[in-house]
Amino acid sequence: MKLSLAAAAVTLALAGCGTTSEKEGGGAPVESRESPSTGVTRVEAGGVQSGKLPAVLTDPNSILSKRSIYFDLDRYDVSEQYRGLINAHAKFLVENRQFKILIQGNTDERGSREYNLSLGQKRADAVKQMMVLLGVREDQIESVSLGEEKPKAEGHDEEAWAENRRADILYLGEF
Repeated sequence: MKLSLAAAAVTLALAGCGTTSEKEGGGAPVESRESPSTGVTRVEAGGVQSGKLPAVLTDPNSILSKRSIYFDLDRYDVSEQYRGLINAHAKFLVENRQFKILIQGNTDERGSREYNLSLGQKRADAVKQMMVLLGVREDQIESVSLGEEKPKAEGHDEEAWAENRRADILYLGEF
């Protein structure tokens, strides 16, 4: 009797540990973040008028005027050299909760459209996640992927590709 109870308990425990697999070819649905007119979802910030950014955000001597985080080929991890920049923007957003930003993830032209959109989103989300961990509210940040659609450099060489592998931080009034 004890042996059959033990066997039943083990069977039930093992049944609960089974794995599930996704249907082949199904995958997750793709979310569209485009608005009909601009291709970018607008993030509204209460009390902040478009076009009126504080001088600290536009002063070339301020770290906050720097808005691009660059990535290595096929990577979306933020390198150490950009952590200070992200920390500065996060601190500003924590101290100024009325501001909202859009982080645009970008890629170079290599790779398929789908791959580049996915990689661009991962880059934008990596920057967003760092800011959230530093205390920025999630509702202050929108992250989108532009893939290869908004190159900073038009060339077809490593120098141009390196300029295009980035995430850009835009404050309300800049998008």
